[in-house]
Amino acid sequence: MRSDQVTGRTWGAKGITPVVRRTGNRFSVNAMSAISTKGRMHFMVFTESFDAKVMCRFLARLAGHFDRKVHLIVDRHSAHRSKAVRAWLADHKDEIELHFLPSYSPELNPDELVNADLKRSLPHTHRARNQSELATETSRFFHRRQRQPHIVRGYFGGQYVRYILDE
Repeated sequence: MRSDQVTGRTWGAKGITPVVRRTGNRFSVNAMSAISTKGRMHFMVFTESFDAKVMCRFLARLAGHFDRKVHLIVDRHSAHRSKAVRAWLADHKDEIELHFLPSYSPELNPDELVNADLKRSLPHTHRARNQSELATETSRFFHRRQRQPHIVRGYFGGQYVRYILDE
């Protein structure tokens, strides 16, 4: 999420371009999530760059929430395929396993629908003034979705992600 991301719409008098006031500060936060067809959501909001270290931290947190093996579908981001992640997975092969989507196929990733929902759901009337506020708003979205399993299950209803429900 970026502070200068365009969200929402506004109105203006005919022939007059509306001006939306905001600071010139640019800041961002990153977030990653894992969702299940049963409506569960796990997430992590962070300010550092997404790399293998962050991915291993997320995998450890995710594996710690389950008493059975987790099968995680991921895209082919370089952090997902890194040596450090492969080494972490080798040490935890009974806890978690990654399954890779084909290259350049965001339409097959239901988590992309979570990202779109997040961007649509950020407040339009109040913009975060700093990184901390943006992180708080982002976390608030994920906490709200955790309490709405029917919406999380709905992410799997998209035309291209229904393959996950097939058995």
